Amino acid sequence: MALVYSTDHGRTCPGCRQSLAACICKAAKPIPAGDGIVRVSREKQGRGGKTVTVVRGLTLDAISLSATGRQLRAACGAGGTARDGVIEVQGDHADQVLELLRKQGLAAKRAGG
Repeated sequence: MALVYSTDHGRTCPGCRQSLAACICKAAKPIPAGDGIVRVSREKQGRGGKTVTVVRGLTLDAISLSATGRQLRAACGAGGTARDGVIEVQGDHADQVLELLRKQGLAAKRAGG
């Protein structure tokens, strides 16, 4: 029997069906290891000609990654997503994202062309 809708816990995790704050399966997902450098690049391929700013190398859990992605998207005034250890911001905002990450004290550099 599948849970259709519940207001008991607010938003629930689809994997373990616990509230997002009490999710037990996020602990099972390992945080991607990196070299400590956050790389910001601009990609266009495979996206129908649309430009996307991609941030890789953040060693954050899924909730912190989502929050950081939300901050970056709000500062750029653009949409995007944060999943699988990668933040995508719609549009060419690489310079602005680099500046914001450096203000947060992260070692960030431009990658790609």
